[in-house]
Amino acid sequence: MPKVQVIDMTGQQVGDVDLADKVFGIEPNKSVMHAMVVNYLANQRQGTQSALTRAEVSGGGKKPWRQKGTGHARQGSTRAPQWRHGGVVFAPKPREYSYSINKKERRLAMKSALSSKVLDNNIIVLDAINLDEYKTKTVAMMLKAINAGKKVLLVLPEKDDKIIASARNIPGVKTSGVNTLNVYDILNCKSLVIVKDAISKIEEVYA
Repeated sequence: MPKVQVIDMTGQQVGDVDLADKVFGIEPNKSVMHAMVVNYLANQRQGTQSALTRAEVSGGGKKPWRQKGTGHARQGSTRAPQWRHGGVVFAPKPREYSYSINKKERRLAMKSALSSKVLDNNIIVLDAINLDEYKTKTVAMMLKAINAGKKVLLVLPEKDDKIIASARNIPGVKTSGVNTLNVYDILNCKSLVIVKDAISKIEEVYA
């Protein structure tokens, strides 16, 4: 059972926490994590790109010149792809890129991502985050005190507008709740900073 130090906002150790083996102590499955990352990125695509084919471009109904005797290559329309203002070959059309992955793979990918952070010692457990006001400087000083680095995912047990708003303007810092946590964000960050109360909720869902 992995054991991780619990620190406060000043970086001082205030205790330890035992992490569940079933969630934070498994052998990471790289292929499943890769599949989840590809799925996440595909689902983010809007799929609204569009261009006109030669059949959809207006004009071009008249043959530009006669077939033979001009010295030019034969042409049937000024809206063919090789012409300026012509149509696009295999023009992209709006489409849906999203697809789903089954529940077992999603759960395994999440546990693998969390376990990989523990194995790499890139997980930081905070006792609590207490903010009296909306203050970006306070969060920035906290992240510096705990040596979180420049690319941080801050996981909160529940939505806290003060923390979210205060961390929003710090480059490289992203906040997430337990219910919105995803594999891409976990793997994309350098340091995974989790508030202690969020750990029990994660284990409750994925254990």
